[in-house]
Amino acid sequence: MFRLIPNMLTLANLIAGMTAVLLTVDGMPRTAAILVLAGMLLDALDGRAARALRVESAFGEQLDSLCDVVTFGVAPALIMYVVALRGLGVAGILGALAFVIAGVLRLARFHVLKGNRNEFVGMPITAAGGLLAALALYHEMIPTPLMEIFTFSLSYLMVSKSRYPNFKHVGPPTVSYLAIPIIVLFAVFIFIFQRSFIPLFLMIVLAGYGIFGVLHDLRAAYRIFGRFFHRLHREL
Repeated sequence: MFRLIPNMLTLANLIAGMTAVLLTVDGMPRTAAILVLAGMLLDALDGRAARALRVESAFGEQLDSLCDVVTFGVAPALIMYVVALRGLGVAGILGALAFVIAGVLRLARFHVLKGNRNEFVGMPITAAGGLLAALALYHEMIPTPLMEIFTFSLSYLMVSKSRYPNFKHVGPPTVSYLAIPIIVLFAVFIFIFQRSFIPLFLMIVLAGYGIFGVLHDLRAAYRIFGRFFHRLHREL
């Protein structure tokens, strides 16, 4: 019975994502965005539950990715399109499509590349989708062209080779038992107090995470150019 708990949490993530899609179609994009944020926390919960119960499996990994396509790819792209990008016509459609396509490519590459377990190559779709949904909550405060830029930027970061830290394996497995109730309570607070500072806090955290990869690339480029100019200076 306990072996089913992680997969049930993963399916709960899918339910949150699909419900977000339906609510967006029914004209409730704000509640839909909150469900995406709650799904983001559920996504963190299922993996920790699997490690805590020692029931990690290839099936669970594949199921998680398929559910992520809906919750963090399709749902946030649709939400953003409805609240902001729709006014841009074809450009808005292309922005939403680019986000979903980039998310699918990001997940496919994740399963093919088995590298350093402490970092990701490209911004994870969970973080990108959560950030896009959080931005949609504040669409009235952000100009539509800027929303388009954010959407394409997140799409690029997902398929880029930027390095992002992986917090899923931080700490020993026993820490998962402590993380699970904290994540559950946080998800409940997000849904209940959706007009409070919590969505804004998540947006800031996710934006900082997204910028981390860009700064990592800039630092790497600085080192490369620094070595090049140093070598050039020595030769001259």
